[in-house]
Amino acid sequence: MIFSSNNQEERNVAEKILQFGTGRFLRAFADCLVDEARKSRAYDGRIVMVASTPSGRAELLNDQKGRYTLWTRGRWKGELIDEFHSVTSVSRALSASHHWDEVLAVAKSPHLETILSNTTEIGLSLQNNDLQSSPQSFPGRLCALLYTRAEFFDYANSSRVTVLPCELIDNNGDLLRDLVIEQAQRWSLEARFADWLQHSILFCNTLVDRIVPGLPGKTELEVAYSRLGYKDELLTVCEPYRLWAIQGDETLHDKLGFSKGADGVVIAPDISPYRTRKIRLLNGGHTLSVPVGLLAGCETVLDSMTHPAVSKFIESLLRDEIGPVLPVDPATVAPYIDKVLQRWQNPYMHHRLIDITLQTTTKLRHRAVPTLVNYYEMYPAGPAPGHIALGFAAWLRFMRGFSESDGTIYSRFQDTLHPIHDDHAEQFRDWWPVEDRLIPGFVQEVLSDQSLWGISLNDLPRFTGAVQTSLQMILNHGIEAALSGTQRPQLR
Repeated sequence: MIFSSNNQEERNVAEKILQFGTGRFLRAFADCLVDEARKSRAYDGRIVMVASTPSGRAELLNDQKGRYTLWTRGRWKGELIDEFHSVTSVSRALSASHHWDEVLAVAKSPHLETILSNTTEIGLSLQNNDLQSSPQSFPGRLCALLYTRAEFFDYANSSRVTVLPCELIDNNGDLLRDLVIEQAQRWSLEARFADWLQHSILFCNTLVDRIVPGLPGKTELEVAYSRLGYKDELLTVCEPYRLWAIQGDETLHDKLGFSKGADGVVIAPDISPYRTRKIRLLNGGHTLSVPVGLLAGCETVLDSMTHPAVSKFIESLLRDEIGPVLPVDPATVAPYIDKVLQRWQNPYMHHRLIDITLQTTTKLRHRAVPTLVNYYEMYPAGPAPGHIALGFAAWLRFMRGFSESDGTIYSRFQDTLHPIHDDHAEQFRDWWPVEDRLIPGFVQEVLSDQSLWGISLNDLPRFTGAVQTSLQMILNHGIEAALSGTQRPQLR
C-alpha cells in the first residue's frame, strides 16, 4: 500500500479542541477524524492534548511535533484495507501534572470550541481531597478549567464550549455534567457558575465504537517500519469501522465543525438505539459466543469466525435470536449484523477469547438477560432460544473452576488451564456439584438467583430445560455435539 501523508505546509490554524487523554483510542478515533476534516478543508482547527497520567506520550508527541502514523487494517465493504496515514491534527501535548497553568491558558482562549475526553470509566469520578488549585480527578480538572474560562470571559455567551466525553458509560455527558456541578459545590464556587454550566456548556451523551488493538508482534512491526521508511514510536493501529453517535440536534454539526459529512459520525436526538445495537449484538454476541469458541479450541475471535460450527452458531445467534427481538428499527438490524461479522473476520486483529471472558457473569446480566426478556415478550409461546441457552451452558462449563497454588482459579478443558477472571469465580468453584446427577438442580439454582440476573431466569418458559440439556450434552459428548444439536428456532 502507498503511504499517504499530507506534505503541504502546516497552516497557522487555531487550537479549537482541548483533549483530555493521549491514548491510542482517541488518536485512532477523534484525532484522525479531525485530521480528515482538516485535509478536506472542512475544518480549520487543531487539538491540544492533555496527558492525565505520566505515560511519556506527551513528550513523544511533542518530539514528533504532534504527528503520528495511523495504520488502518481490516475488511471494509468487501475489501482488505491495509493503509498508513500521517495524522497532523495535534498541535502539542501538555501534562496535567506539570503544565497545569498552560492548560488553564487554553481555557482562556477565544478559539476554544470543543473539549474531548477519554479517561476510562474510572476517570468519571470525584476524589474527596481534590483541591481547586491542583485538581487530580478529571471532573475536578474540568471544573477548574471551566471556572477559569467563565471568570475570564465574565460568563459571556462567547465563552460557550461543547464537551464530548468518549468514556464507555451510559449517558456519559449527563454524568460528567453532574460531577462537575457537584465538584463546584464542594469548592463552594458561586451559584452563577453552576447556572452557566447548565445553560452555556453543552455536555453531550456519546457512544464510541472502534477496535483499537495494541501493536502487532516484533516481526510484523519491523515490516511496518520498513514499509513506512521510518520508525514511529506512536504508531497507532485500528480497524476501518468507526461509529461516533452524539446526542443532539443538527445544529451540533455547526458547533463542532469537524463532524459534518464525516464517515461514521451520527448526530441524533436519541442515541439509545445505537447503544442497544452495540451492547446486544456486538458485545452481547461476544459474551455468549466466546465460551463456546473456547470450548471448541479456538484462541482468537478470528479462530471462531473460521471454525465451521462455531461461526455458524455465531451468525445464527445474531440473526435468529438476538437481532429479531431488539427494540430498535428492524431495518437497521441486518446491516449492523453484517458489519459486526465483517469486523470479527478481520485477519489482522488477534483478539484473544480468554481476554474477552473478563467478568462474563456480570456481562451476561447486562448484555444477554435484556435480550432474553425481549425474546419472551415477543415469543411467549415459542421455543426456547437454543443458541442463547447454549451460550449460558458453555459459560457454566467454563465456570467449573478449581484453585491452584498461585491463588488463581482455573477452568480445565482442551487439556489446557484457562484462568477465570470473574468476581464470581470462587462462588462457582464452590457451587459446582461433584456428582453429575445434581447438575440439573445446579442449573436451576443458578438461573433462579436474582442477585446474579435481576430476575429469575427459571420464569422464562422452557429456558432452564434448554440450558440443562445443552450443558449435559457438553459434559457427555463435547461442544461439537452440542453445536450440531442447536437448531434455528421456528418462530411465528
